[in-house]
Amino acid sequence: QVQLVESGGGLVQAGDSLRLSCAASGRTFSRYAMGWFRQAPGKERDFVARINSSGSSPYYAASVKGRFTITRDNAKNTVYPQMNSLKPEDTAVYYCAALRFGSSSVVDYWGQGTQVTVSS
Repeated sequence: QVQLVESGGGLVQAGDSLRLSCAASGRTFSRYAMGWFRQAPGKERDFVARINSSGSSPYYAASVKGRFTITRDNAKNTVYPQMNSLKPEDTAVYYCAALRFGSSSVVDYWGQGTQVTVSS
């Protein structure tokens, strides 16, 4: 069992930066690839970024590539997306996810989400 708690969301202006955090409980965190997803009002939940269990091979959605950076600290059981050059279309609830072993898209555990609002 892995419990995920996101933090760091808030209201920012277009062009600003924000770093979210996802703290995980459980001794198996370092075995999971981790991902971030987001859901805007009235839209489906979309993939944002993922990183493998060792912290290498980050992968990004085209919409955030070059602006977002995902990292993790397995000693702290935490994964971070650094979000730069934020745009109003980045406004969404951001969710942390632990990905199923061997999968790049199937989610075993979700966090509760944190709201990010980008004003123009």
